[in-house]
Amino acid sequence: MHQISKEPAHSDSGKQHFSIAFGLERIGLIALRAPRTAAAILLALCVVAVFGIQRIKIDDSLSQLFRSDTPEYKQYEEVTKRFPSSEYDVLVVVEGKSLLERASLEKLRDLVTDLQLIDGTRGIISLFSARQPPEGGKLPAALFPETLPEGAAYDAFIQTVKANEVIRGKLLSDDGTLALIVLALDPTIVGNKGLNTTIGEVRKTMVDDLEGTGLSSQLSGVPVMQLEIRNAVERDGLTYNIAGILAGCIIAIIFFRRVSFMIVAAFPPLLAILLSIGTLGWLGFSLNMFLNVMTPLIMVISFADSMQLTFAARDRLIAGEDKYTAFRNAVLVVGPACVLTHGTAALSFLALQFSDSDLIRTFGEAGLMATIIALIAVLSLVPVFGVLLVRKENLLATKIKGADRGVEALRAFCAFIAKRMVGRPGLFSLIALLVVLGLGIIYASLEPRYRLADQVPDKQQAVEASSRLDAKLTGANPIDVLIEFPKGKALYDKETLDTIAAVHTIIEKQAGVGNVWSIETLRRWLAEKAGRSDVAILKEYVDLLPKYLSRRFISENEDAVVVSGRVPDLDSSQILPTVEKLDAAMGTVRSAHPGYNIAVTGLSAIAARNSASMIGKLNAGLTIEFLLVAVFIGLAFRSVVVMFASILPGIFPVVLSGTVLWFLGEGLQFASVVALTVSFGLGLSATIHFLNRLRLEEKPGVDEAQAVERATVLVGPALILTTVVLACGLVVTVFSDLPSLRLFGWLSAFSMIAALIADLFILRPTAMWLMSTSHRLKAALRSK
Repeated sequence: MHQISKEPAHSDSGKQHFSIAFGLERIGLIALRAPRTAAAILLALCVVAVFGIQRIKIDDSLSQLFRSDTPEYKQYEEVTKRFPSSEYDVLVVVEGKSLLERASLEKLRDLVTDLQLIDGTRGIISLFSARQPPEGGKLPAALFPETLPEGAAYDAFIQTVKANEVIRGKLLSDDGTLALIVLALDPTIVGNKGLNTTIGEVRKTMVDDLEGTGLSSQLSGVPVMQLEIRNAVERDGLTYNIAGILAGCIIAIIFFRRVSFMIVAAFPPLLAILLSIGTLGWLGFSLNMFLNVMTPLIMVISFADSMQLTFAARDRLIAGEDKYTAFRNAVLVVGPACVLTHGTAALSFLALQFSDSDLIRTFGEAGLMATIIALIAVLSLVPVFGVLLVRKENLLATKIKGADRGVEALRAFCAFIAKRMVGRPGLFSLIALLVVLGLGIIYASLEPRYRLADQVPDKQQAVEASSRLDAKLTGANPIDVLIEFPKGKALYDKETLDTIAAVHTIIEKQAGVGNVWSIETLRRWLAEKAGRSDVAILKEYVDLLPKYLSRRFISENEDAVVVSGRVPDLDSSQILPTVEKLDAAMGTVRSAHPGYNIAVTGLSAIAARNSASMIGKLNAGLTIEFLLVAVFIGLAFRSVVVMFASILPGIFPVVLSGTVLWFLGEGLQFASVVALTVSFGLGLSATIHFLNRLRLEEKPGVDEAQAVERATVLVGPALILTTVVLACGLVVTVFSDLPSLRLFGWLSAFSMIAALIADLFILRPTAMWLMSTSHRLKAALRSK
């Protein structure tokens, strides 16, 4: 094995090398000219950033993934404004075998009464809302009398309740063990901090009123889900910040054995986080399910380069350079690779701009800005902190000698791997190609997946309550059909009512849809119980309804109605056939009643229609990114060899991660495809640092094998340790209550580990084989 020592001060001298960053690395030398002034400016910026962080709000909207300029979303948004119902409904799910026992019903009625008295509520719908058949034109009495009957009369009464068409299958399960209470909140409460207080009061009232009944009670609905998302995002943000700081500091202090070097390596990434999040706050960005991982992502982006710079400067200090020269040379030698790694990360975030989702595009914009800030912070602060904090550098070599066993062990390991990889580069390159092709075939078989439950904390009540509604009342997720009337047609015109009736009937008969409500529900009940279906009595009863109730299916101007059903929270691929069948069936109604605009909408329909195509476009963008990044690296290095050498190790982490998803029975979700897109750019950090070092080691008289081995030994230890830190920083998201963030975190961490494997076992032999082949071709051409 070639004898490989630490990097001497003159290792990059001799042959003049161009800058792969086109001189942008010299940004880091600006602050080095006046380190104390730079430190003072940094302090002022940190204060400004703290105020920016306090301005950040949280976007807890369940539709945020599908927010876009598409006609479908615009229509959905318009429907939610004209028919404000589901986004303000708290679903109270009460369940138990004793639900319809006399004592339980009394307690349940007390609960319904008390819920209406809570501040922030505006109405309630429950089985106690049902009424007896109308008689003599009088206002019908409540179905549930003030005093419930007893004995055999009570048993007969319960059978009447279970058979009631308004209640059955909508507010009471067929087996009589689950009741749904729909509590409508004031819209002004849902969007502010008062929601937490109101939901807290609802929970307390449930516990107090149902105590001793043996009934279980849970909350679901959009406001509850939004609150749980909001709380999870706030809690996760704190967790990620603390975990990221601890991981960076602990590894740095173990690695460098001096507090000063720990600060030099770990603090620039931490300050990059502070400055980036503060900037996002001042620019009006809101935290959401993706932006919440910006903290570990910034750590990932910046920590690897910070460690490389610190490690290079440390080696130069040990070799005898003064601290100013050491950190200056570290910026000049390692800085270009740092610029390029941030450039590839920026390309990954730019690729997200091709998404149809405003949320994902915003995440890409925020990531791009954070990447730029992180680059400037690392290049500037590592040398500044190094010059200000490192003391007695002339004694460093003596103190560290004999105490650097961990680093030396990593060097020996890297040399061991490099020696074997360059032994038979052609064979190993062929094996790598076949492995990547095989994994790519598996990756291509992944199908898009989306479920609303994956966007909501699954360790809280809302998802469990929704699953009970799925099991007992056909589902908790609304699907709506909007009917807009043509000019000159009114709500109570015969053709309008016939159109509504036809749509209502189609939805009722559609498999997979239940709990259908519309003005037709009231019309049918009046026809059956009162023996009348004329417009006069229908209008009379609609006018008797509270405004919050009638606005659920009739617009304020009475120029449109909604027929609403509910579907279970299944994968969007399972909901899509239902949506398509409904839309196709509406064609007959459109033909029979021209002029009426009939459209299937609702969050379930939007998700079913758009999730697969949006995920597919992101995945296609990732494929294009492979080529763009390879070309970008090739242009930066001015080398076709480097361009081809970066392809296989860049693709390997993505296809291997996809294979793991396939093995686990998972498809491509929004979180997974975004994680793979970003991880591809971040994972190339090791590749770029190695190729940059290899470029510097290519000297006259040094063969390819020796150059590869030396480059591996010089950059390998820092790459291995930083990968561990970065994986730890990302995998901390497994503690999140949000399934999408857990998926994003562990998949990104796995991709980082896979990138290190690709760097050690694919990049080395591939680069060696391509270099050798290139040299042979050049020699053959010269000989001719």
